[in-house]
Amino acid sequence: MSKAHVYKRDHINTDEIIPARYLNTDDEMELASHCMEDLDGDFVKKVRPGDVIVAGEDFGCGSSREHAVWAIRGVKVGTVIAKTFARIFYRNAINCGFYLIESEDALDKISDGDEVEIDYNNGVIKNKTAGTDIEFSPLPDFALEIINDGGLLNHITKKAN
Repeated sequence: MSKAHVYKRDHINTDEIIPARYLNTDDEMELASHCMEDLDGDFVKKVRPGDVIVAGEDFGCGSSREHAVWAIRGVKVGTVIAKTFARIFYRNAINCGFYLIESEDALDKISDGDEVEIDYNNGVIKNKTAGTDIEFSPLPDFALEIINDGGLLNHITKKAN
């Protein structure tokens, strides 16, 4: 079971996910300590391993940087659920081995603090607090393979051997 951290807005950009002033490192734990800092100064104090972020359209827009995915992954968020994702953020997440969920309905059906359970195989988010199910399209097999291999570099290495 995961707790939802809901941000009822669109266009949460990579500078809000990990401010540019922290881009002098690629250490995930260091980046994690500043995750969502400019959007929600208490985020790293509230989030627990496996929790989820829920947001509106175009999540991860702005600068192209893997650091945004690393910060979210480093703070041990299980997934981000958004109406849509910026294309480069979406691909960076897959390449970094991080599963994202696109859902048109989640933002309207999940409230901050709700307990959710995700069935990735069948494409269902169960909002245990509200007693509702939200369907989504699971990622395609090629993306799942990359994620399950731990990211694109691991996937390529595995395929080469």
